[in-house]
Amino acid sequence: MPNSIPNLQVDWSQFNGRYTDAYQSGRLSFIPNLLPQTAMNFSVYQTLEILHKRLGNDTLRRALNPAETIDSPAAIYSDGSWLKRSNMVGVNVRTIGSFWNIINYVLTLPASHDSIHLLPIWEPGVVGSLYGMVSWQINPEFFDVALASFVPALDTVEKQLKVVTNLLHAMGRTVGMDVIPHTDRFSEMVLACPSLFEWVQRDVKSGKPTELADYSSFVYKYVEDVIWQFLRFRGAADGTPLTFPKDVFFSTDIAILTDDQRFRILFGNPHDYGGRLSRRIALIRYLVEQGFETLPMTMAPPYRGLHIDATTFTIDDAGQIWYEYAFDKPEAMSRVFGPLARYRFYESKDNNQNWELDFNQPNLPAWQYIARKVHECQRMYNFDFMRGDMAHVQMQPAGVPAQIGDYYDPLRAIKKYVQANGAPYYGFFAETFLAPPDTMGYGNELDHLDAIEADSTLGDLQAMVVGSDLFKAQLADYYTHLKTRRFAPNFTVITADKDDPRFDEFYRTGNLFRYFTALFLTDMPSYVSLGFEVRNLHEQRGANEEYSKLYVFWIEDDRLPDKVTHGPFTWGQNADQFAAILRMREFAESIWPTIVGKETTWLVAPGAESYIAWTHENSPEYVFAASMTGTLPKTMANLPKGEVVFEEGGCRIYKLT
Repeated sequence: MPNSIPNLQVDWSQFNGRYTDAYQSGRLSFIPNLLPQTAMNFSVYQTLEILHKRLGNDTLRRALNPAETIDSPAAIYSDGSWLKRSNMVGVNVRTIGSFWNIINYVLTLPASHDSIHLLPIWEPGVVGSLYGMVSWQINPEFFDVALASFVPALDTVEKQLKVVTNLLHAMGRTVGMDVIPHTDRFSEMVLACPSLFEWVQRDVKSGKPTELADYSSFVYKYVEDVIWQFLRFRGAADGTPLTFPKDVFFSTDIAILTDDQRFRILFGNPHDYGGRLSRRIALIRYLVEQGFETLPMTMAPPYRGLHIDATTFTIDDAGQIWYEYAFDKPEAMSRVFGPLARYRFYESKDNNQNWELDFNQPNLPAWQYIARKVHECQRMYNFDFMRGDMAHVQMQPAGVPAQIGDYYDPLRAIKKYVQANGAPYYGFFAETFLAPPDTMGYGNELDHLDAIEADSTLGDLQAMVVGSDLFKAQLADYYTHLKTRRFAPNFTVITADKDDPRFDEFYRTGNLFRYFTALFLTDMPSYVSLGFEVRNLHEQRGANEEYSKLYVFWIEDDRLPDKVTHGPFTWGQNADQFAAILRMREFAESIWPTIVGKETTWLVAPGAESYIAWTHENSPEYVFAASMTGTLPKTMANLPKGEVVFEEGGCRIYKLT
């Protein structure tokens, strides 16, 4: 039957019992021939029936109880170094609608994809950006109504998330969370804990709202006064009598007032989403009327030294004007993220007169706060690793210091805090791109990754055309880093951020090379995001709904035609790519116990040739060859004799004789 999505769906309708049985009986670690878009249509009953036969009644019963905790496959390790060999799959939950649908998707993945990374799970703020978290609440849009109807005890999104992590652990996967060292610019955290962030005051009193009247170190104290006035005037949202002084309310000492108490007083019941939003908007307006706002987050050198760009602004639905900020002295990669605010991890020098930070004076409450909150989430949902967002941020102009202290980097501190408090195996997957020195951060990014004790890093292979000189040189460098550095670079196939119309050129060729190499290069970690197996080639730009990047945020404004989406994510129709990847997965199943985790020996290393070839150290049984052009040469030097046992799309496996 020719490959097409309709034909694959017909095949599934005729033979799904056979394919499902291969998984339920344990012959395969996944359900073959199951398209991800078909899996999304499974009923809750259908999924539970499959899991019951695969996992057994007792394991399934325990996993479906949010009060129970299924042990992680990573719990056997004493540190996070297991992440250096993981084949990770990234999931933007918004593209599949709910946490529960992660389980349906994972039914399509072989066990060789052993880690699941969830893009941010928090309640989002401005433009619905997943990376602009507005609270520590789990995103309510990820609640599955059908699951709650079938299992009434799972009546909150929090319970459903815990059950999903339980099931993923029972299915042999580790599960990772995004850790974000910033928030929405007017998040609940910003308003409840002003001292943890950097504030400025625009000169609204003199009628100059595009000029900064005050950007000194202590603007947050004036903000506390204004918020306290708001509270005294409006009263506590949850009715708590305000019989304590202002300093008690804004103390970050949880022995005085817990985080939950402070949030309830300021915003109300955590599940009253409308009430909390209304209260927050009213407080934002009260602050902005007096010129107070958080300093927006920045990326790349020089990080500091900002002014308001009077020519660039947006007007929100309430008629509020929001001005953009710009650098006084921008460099090549300098960016200002207007909707976001970074935690104030350091005090400023000289009352911030010259926009300089004092890296010898950490703002300890900020470090303690974010480490505690991440640990609470890790413990509640039993996460195994974190993806550290914007891990490339290195703000010290002198570069990476010779001595790395406890307050060098917040992501490093978070990892070590979680490990020291019950999860020694907790891993750290860093979002860095292995850029040249002084590009994304001050100093050498490789040294920075070693210093922050990252276990693996994303890298940038996904942003290069396969077979280009840049791609070949970068892959060679990555393998050198793998052997000489503390961290392991990923062979990254695609990410949710690169599934974007701007990057179509990277994925019109070389897709099977990417997947084959990522899967069978067993001493290098890999990363691929949901949907790659059916992703369209996009010879011409596809509809917005075909790109997962455009679901990282919610933009429904037709004035932004390149970003607006109407309706749910649309799965690709690339049946040929799905079929080819399926054959790779099925063959991998047959030899995986023999090759998993083995060290690589290059036969044709990345470099001058248009293909690569490798085998394994210590009694190798197979040779792997992969062409960057889609065709392997008839003869290849340096390859030992062997029988061809697999061939697909310019990728070949020999069994040594």
